[in-house]
Amino acid sequence: MILLYGSQRDYDAMAGGATDGPVMSAEDVAAMHAHMEKLHQALAESGELVDAQGLTAPVHARRVRFSGGLPVVTDGPYPETQEVLAGYTVIDCDSFDRAVEIAANFVDPDRPGEYVDVRPIAEGIDDLDG
Repeated sequence: MILLYGSQRDYDAMAGGATDGPVMSAEDVAAMHAHMEKLHQALAESGELVDAQGLTAPVHARRVRFSGGLPVVTDGPYPETQEVLAGYTVIDCDSFDRAVEIAANFVDPDRPGEYVDVRPIAEGIDDLDG
């Protein structure tokens, strides 16, 4: 699974809203979506794409945890973290090295510090060992 990250600020910039950084133009957002569509289409054609989804902005998230035996719900975005899972792409390929090669296409070289994570999906208890 390729995990893509973002922040509420990124979502605000894509929506043209107030942010302390640059706002993305409609053309910038369209170019980003076209890039993702091209990547996913190539993966579908190679038979390596399983699923891909973007997630809504962190402001729409809820964190549920227990405290004192009762569930406590916190509305997003979460002040204790800057980055959240923004989307994912699940692939089925020949090797972990191939997965890393594919993942490199999701990182924009013009955005220093941007990254994705690649993590195998556990199919059973044996996959959980360190």
